[in-house]
Amino acid sequence: MKKSKTLLLILICYLPFGLQAQEKWDLRQCVEYALANNLTVKQTSLQANVAEVNEKQARWLQVPNADFSHNTGFQWGRPLDPTTNTFTSNEILGQNYGLNASVTVFNWHRLRNNIIAADLNTDAAKMDIEKTKNDISLNVATYYLQVLLSRQQILIASVQMNQTRQQWEVAKKRVSAGAAPELDALTLEGQYATDSSNYITAKATADQNLLLLKQVLNIDAGKYFDIATPPVEQIPVEPLLQLQPETVYQIALLNQPAQKANALRIQSAEAAMKTSRAAMYPTVALYGSLNTQFSSAAKVSTAVKGADVPTIFYATDGINKFEVYQPGYNIVTNKKSFGERWTGWGSQLNSNFRQSLGFSISVPINSGGNARFNYQRSKFDLQNAQLNKAIINQTLQNDIYKAYLNASSALEKFNATKRTYEVTQRSYDVAKKRYEVGLLNTFDLLISQNNMNRAQSDMTTAQFDYVFKLKVLEFYKGQGIKL
Repeated sequence: MKKSKTLLLILICYLPFGLQAQEKWDLRQCVEYALANNLTVKQTSLQANVAEVNEKQARWLQVPNADFSHNTGFQWGRPLDPTTNTFTSNEILGQNYGLNASVTVFNWHRLRNNIIAADLNTDAAKMDIEKTKNDISLNVATYYLQVLLSRQQILIASVQMNQTRQQWEVAKKRVSAGAAPELDALTLEGQYATDSSNYITAKATADQNLLLLKQVLNIDAGKYFDIATPPVEQIPVEPLLQLQPETVYQIALLNQPAQKANALRIQSAEAAMKTSRAAMYPTVALYGSLNTQFSSAAKVSTAVKGADVPTIFYATDGINKFEVYQPGYNIVTNKKSFGERWTGWGSQLNSNFRQSLGFSISVPINSGGNARFNYQRSKFDLQNAQLNKAIINQTLQNDIYKAYLNASSALEKFNATKRTYEVTQRSYDVAKKRYEVGLLNTFDLLISQNNMNRAQSDMTTAQFDYVFKLKVLEFYKGQGIKL
């Protein structure tokens, strides 16, 4: 009894997780999961992040440039003392400090147009993300509908298999009663085997389509996953008359992310062309600097030693001659210690402190023709962006008209297969009644049954094909993908 309670408690604890694992996803859940986990979306998002960084850098170009420099080092041999600007044979410990700043005052709006171009490129990159999401949503919807279609084929094959099995059971009873030849029962048995094989094939196809959907969603192949199966009749579709191709095309030009991205890139190319043109004109800038330095001699006098014999030389006032004695002495020098080298550091930095302020004008004359040829390339880039927009718009228009023609053809095919199914179903009902009273042989019954089942399969396929093609038109119209 105690073990039973423990087992019941475990089942109750794990019941919510089991129910969650068996949850079936609808199309909205599949699309949301794909958008959150698809690698292409993540890659496109990274490209948009790069565009944002480029935009920030373009804005930072408006901020004044500032650089601080410092160096400390030893010089020996015959270095140049920077504080006296003379050569010396002593070792020198030196330091330099510098702060330089500059700001562009006017450069024919080159910085401003560069910011505009970078900002538009960022917006276009974000539209690329939306385009990728739309493409993935349509791709997921395609595989989702394929799974639904394959499951409808399973139902059709199951119904056909059950009908054949029932007829086989009836035929065996009639054979046992001597009312029908044994060949009838054997024929139905063979048909039942064929129908069973078709059923197994339909299940395998559905499993393969579900596996393909899992791959699109980046779900592990071994993980449980299943989708909700709404009846195809309940899938909302907009009437074909409200999806006229020219109307859909004009709406798509305004709401499709690819078209928005192209328009933004054209504006960006225009701003980039103005930036390239500004590089051919002078640039006015302000600059300023703060600098100071320190230098230390490497030796210091420590003592004076007198000479043993003085030096004698003679001086005269023009009449008389005098002997002059000059005592001999030697100056003794030693290397400074590391601490002594820094003597006077603060006073030298203060006395050597200097400032500068001015403005500069940079006039491009000739630098290999870079500015001029960059401007020409920017004009070609603008023309290329305009042509790219025209090509993509033309492709969009062709795709919409093609989708509309395909939808019209699919509707006609669905109506035709529906009528065929209705006729074959009535024919099968009549054949079945005649077979039950012995007025029709087994072969003719199977022919009638196979015709009906084939017509039903064709009708279901045509119906899903029609629904999908309408969904494509709704997608171009900006209504998204909904089932």
